[in-house]
Amino acid sequence: MTASLEQLRRCHFAVDLGAARTRVYVKGAGLVVDQPSAAAVNTRTGALIAVGEFAEKMTGRTPDYIRVVRPVSGGTVVDIEMAQRMLRHLLGDKIRRNLRRKPRLRAAACTPHDADPLAQRAAIETLVGLGARRVELVDTLIAAAVGCGLPVERPEATMIMVCGAAATQVAVLSLGSIVTAQRIAVGGEAVDHAIVQHLRHQHELVLPSQSVRPLQLALSGNGLTPHGPASTEIHGRDVATGLARSVQVDTAAVRNAIQTPLTAVLDGIGKVLRDCPPDLVADLADRGIMMVGGSALLPGFDQMLRQATGMPVHIAERPDVCAVQGLGTMLEGGIAPLELDPLGS
Repeated sequence: MTASLEQLRRCHFAVDLGAARTRVYVKGAGLVVDQPSAAAVNTRTGALIAVGEFAEKMTGRTPDYIRVVRPVSGGTVVDIEMAQRMLRHLLGDKIRRNLRRKPRLRAAACTPHDADPLAQRAAIETLVGLGARRVELVDTLIAAAVGCGLPVERPEATMIMVCGAAATQVAVLSLGSIVTAQRIAVGGEAVDHAIVQHLRHQHELVLPSQSVRPLQLALSGNGLTPHGPASTEIHGRDVATGLARSVQVDTAAVRNAIQTPLTAVLDGIGKVLRDCPPDLVADLADRGIMMVGGSALLPGFDQMLRQATGMPVHIAERPDVCAVQGLGTMLEGGIAPLELDPLGS
């Protein structure tokens, strides 16, 4: 399924359903929703208790009959009904009423580069359940490139890396299409898991579900490079006793634990460059890699890539919202020189 720019301009709203966050752009109104992709459900009655940030805060703190679910995994909708319920509550009555007034309501949605037909169908059915009569699908790589201002329509190479929660996508773009791309099943969640496992095995400490990100920030300075603080104090629960305990964690050891999953990302970048025509690789030597996505903000990640590839590495101004902003730009007609092929050839 491909969508032309003309088809996208006819859309009334766009949705970026990510594993970590859900974002909605309404034509003429801008970004109206930017919330965690989470919903809290009463398992006894099936009632939806909370969505978004409130549901996220409930993770790990609920009684047995309340369950916090995530209807999106790896950029794919895995629970269509729950995703629809979550979106309805996130949009609110006023926005939904305004959208329902549109004749033949049209929507656009991001999908991962290698999304199979079932994943594409799940995204379409989710938005059809919100009243959309037609749904256009756009490759996340194209949408993110447009959103961060890369000149994707020109006959020159641009390289983008979308760092998501569940996966990292890397691509070289030229003339509005994807020349070569790779999806690596390593994202921010894999980094979180590596930190949690390191603390469990080395310090017999279990972290609360909300505290992995603060630990990553504790590595700031240069994060993945060896110039940050030598140690940092971490609070958690003792594996054996279940009591609260604090430990001093060697940040160098944590950096080593983080580098293990990120090696797969470097391998993916290498494969993309090997599959890319030599003329385009020459362009990339000057322009480098543009990082977008929430996990692009991992302290020191960009420096690690610079050292490993020898190429310039840039982080977009607002990397977490580039994909939905790119959809919004196409909806508003902000890109016109070339008819893009949003899902690739």
